Order: sequence, then C-alpha cells, then structure tokens
Amino acid sequence: MKLPESQVAVLQAASANDARSIEQLAAETDLKPETVTGAAFELESAGLVTVEESTDQTVTPTEEAREYLRDGLPEVGLYEAALDAGADADPAQMGQVIGQSGLEGPQVDIALSNYARKGYGTIESGDITADPDADPESDAEYAALAALDAGESVEDENVLEQLESRGLVAISESTVRSVTLTDEGVTAMMEGVETAETVGQLTPEMLTSGEWRDVEFAEYNVEADAERIDGGKTHILRQTANRVKDTLVGMGFEEMEGPHADADFWINDALFMPQDHPARTHWDRFALSNPTEIDDLPEDLVGRVEDAHHNGVGEDGEGYHSPWSEDFARAIALRGHTTSLSMRYLSGHEVGELEPPQRFFSVEKVYRNDTLDPTHLLEFFQIEGWVMAEDLSVRDLMGTFEEFYEQFGITDLEYKPHYNPYTEPSFELFGEHPTTGELVEVGNSGMFREEVLRPLGVDCDVMAWGLSLERLLMLMYGFEDIRDIHGTLADLELLRETEVLH
Repeated sequence: MKLPESQVAVLQAASANDARSIEQLAAETDLKPETVTGAAFELESAGLVTVEESTDQTVTPTEEAREYLRDGLPEVGLYEAALDAGADADPAQMGQVIGQSGLEGPQVDIALSNYARKGYGTIESGDITADPDADPESDAEYAALAALDAGESVEDENVLEQLESRGLVAISESTVRSVTLTDEGVTAMMEGVETAETVGQLTPEMLTSGEWRDVEFAEYNVEADAERIDGGKTHILRQTANRVKDTLVGMGFEEMEGPHADADFWINDALFMPQDHPARTHWDRFALSNPTEIDDLPEDLVGRVEDAHHNGVGEDGEGYHSPWSEDFARAIALRGHTTSLSMRYLSGHEVGELEPPQRFFSVEKVYRNDTLDPTHLLEFFQIEGWVMAEDLSVRDLMGTFEEFYEQFGITDLEYKPHYNPYTEPSFELFGEHPTTGELVEVGNSGMFREEVLRPLGVDCDVMAWGLSLERLLMLMYGFEDIRDIHGTLADLELLRETEVLH
C-alpha cells in the first residue's frame, strides 16, 4: 500500500492499544499538528485509524484576579472597612466607609456591585451595613481563584461562571483529538506501507515540461477543522457611531468638535443652568484638580450670561436671583453633555459667527456620576444635534427624529413632555425594546430658550437634542444591559459574534 509521507508517519506512530493525541503524534513525527490532523482524517476515511474528539476546558486567572489574590477582593476590603466603621451595629455613611477602605476608581463600583450579592451587608440610600456573621475567609470566589492559581481544578460551575462574568478568569475550550489504529490499520502495517511520492503544489515548470502527467498530487481535506483565529474588529459601538455620522451628514449636518474637559461656563452657565442646580454639585460632576480653571473665556459673553442668570432677558425677563460666581464658571470639569460644543459653536467662539440656516452634530463621549445599572454608565456616547433657522417648531423637531431613527429601523417613537432649564418646550423620546417590549428613553430635546440664545447673539429659532448612542444599540440589537457592550464587564464573545445591522 502506498500512502503520502505524512500519512505513513502518522500510521507508524499510532498505536492499536493506546489512543495518542494529535500533539503526541506531532512531537513523534516532527510534523505540524495541523498536518497530523489532516493525515489522521485521511487515514480514518480509508478505515486505517479512528479519530475520537473531546472538549478540553482551560480556566486561567486574569491579571486582575492575581491582583486580588495579592491584595484581597474589593468587596472584602469594603466589608472590613464597614466593620471598622461600626456598620455591624448601626448603618454607616457609605462615602465615609469607601474612603476608609482605600478603594479607588473602578474598584469602588466592583465592590459595591458584589457586596450585597455575597451577603456581606446592605447598601441603601447612601448608608451601608455589615453582617457580623459574614465570613470573608470562606469566600468561594477567592478560594476558587487561589485554587486555579495553584494549578488545581474548580468543579463548581456557578462560581466559575461568576468569575468569568467579572473578568477574573479566562475560560477557553479546545477540541482534543486522539488517534487509534484499527484492525485494518494493523493489517496494513504488517503487510507493509510505502511512501508515495506526492506533489502538493502545481508549478509552471510542471505545466511546461509535462511532468504533471506523471506525479501523484496530495489530497486535501477541505472539511477539516482549521485553527480558530479571533482577529481584531471595529467595536459595534464605533461601527454604529460611524453609521450615525454618515446618516446625519446625509441629512445635511456638519460635525462639531471640542474639548472633553471644559469650563463650567460652556457646560452649564451658557445653557442657563443655575449654579446652585443639584446637577452642578460635586456629587454629580467630575471636576479637574490640575488645572482647576480656564482663562480663555470671552468677557462680553460672560457678562451677558451672568446678566441673564440674574435678570433674565427682555422686558418681562425673570432670572434666578441666585448667587453666580465667575470663578465657578471658569472651573474645569469633564463635560456632562456635548451641549457644551453647541454653546461654543452657536456663540461664534469656535468657528466664527454663523448665519442661519445651520445644522450641526457631534457623536462624542460624555461623563456623569450616575449609579451603574443596565441603562446607565459613568461615561457614554451622546448624539448631539441642533438646527438654527427661522420659524422652527416642535413639529420640525419631531420630523427630524422620525427621519433619523427610520434609518435604523425604528419607527415607533413616543414623546413625553419634560422640563429642562435650557429648552422650552421640551420632551423626551422613547422607543420600544424589541425583546422586553418596554419603553426605553433614548433622548431629550426641545427648543432653546431665549435666555440661552439672546446672550449668544442668536436671533432665530434653534431646536436641539441629546440622544444616547448606547440606547440606540439596545433598540437595534435587543441588548438588555449596555454593560455587555461597553466598559470593563463587556461580553467579548457577544461583541465578536454580533452581526452588524445595515
């Protein structure tokens, strides 16, 4: 019997008594594993070997997990700080306990999201309690991480699933193939197997000389499994952002650009947001410590905005009659909405004075100190837009939304009247979630008030909106939790497998 060289090598290395893995055969034959796999499948087709498959699972702790093995889980650190604060007897202030715990940045959110789940205590209305009977030393997740780090296996699938959802372990599955000689294979070996001269590639020289007529070509199993390679791809959120930009450009809009960290003047004051508004406290904004303020503000515009806050605009104007500080206006913070860009453009500060009609938009990131849940993150993308023209109405605004969302297959918008300090009338937009059937708020909008436009020097109507890019994705793809697609807990497998909708 004549066989290709690789098949002869695999046949000679295989055993009728012991199943040998592809890796073992590759090491013994000095062939690549994929070459051995192909040869094994060909031999199986000829009845000379059997190929059995099984799935092998590998669980590996991540770098974040090894950090917790060294320093302790964040929720345990929070529990210990709560005990020190006496929260096992009386509720303690959550902010104080977090400060004493030494937790910073993302670890705070991680600790809070796992604290109550593990029964360490409760978190409610800014207070935290500690269960005196909780035992951090028997934490099942920490014990599992320690076992995996020591090379041991963990049998509890629920614990492994929780660790994987937290990004503390990487679970990979691979197909393990083993090869065993059949009776026919043993008989063939006893009768003698010779190596057939085969050619794997047809060359121009073979065609010219006619040699191709006398050679035996190697056979290829096109159905054999290939090695999986997860290449990089554009994140679905970025893909949708680019599609939103293309859609708005197609509707006649121009794109705005501007700083992520900006003066409170552009973020809030120019929007007729009173400086004592709850959304402007240190609890709801991310202030910068270096630098702390901006010098480049147009003095005449600052004066007009301050006057609007104190006295309103026009003969019947009514301001807030509340304290207003230029130092606060100059303070730098991460923008809570991209309307700061709208103020820069409408005022003429960014690109010079604009004459109506004008249409501008941006799709950029904003930052808010919100409570994390399926529809809220600390940072997200906002679709900002505005139209400057004469005699605009709410009907024009609604018509713009109908045209925009129709491009993404969303035609069931609903509207609800709303209050904004900077628009009147104002309304929120809602769309129906394709999976749950619930109404999801997707944006806020309205007509800019005179108290906003007059100080900016705008004499015509301006309709404006701020829409959520992530919630647009929820309506398009049926996602129920935006943390699956955005942030440190993102589901990478979901992002790899989700098809892009057009």
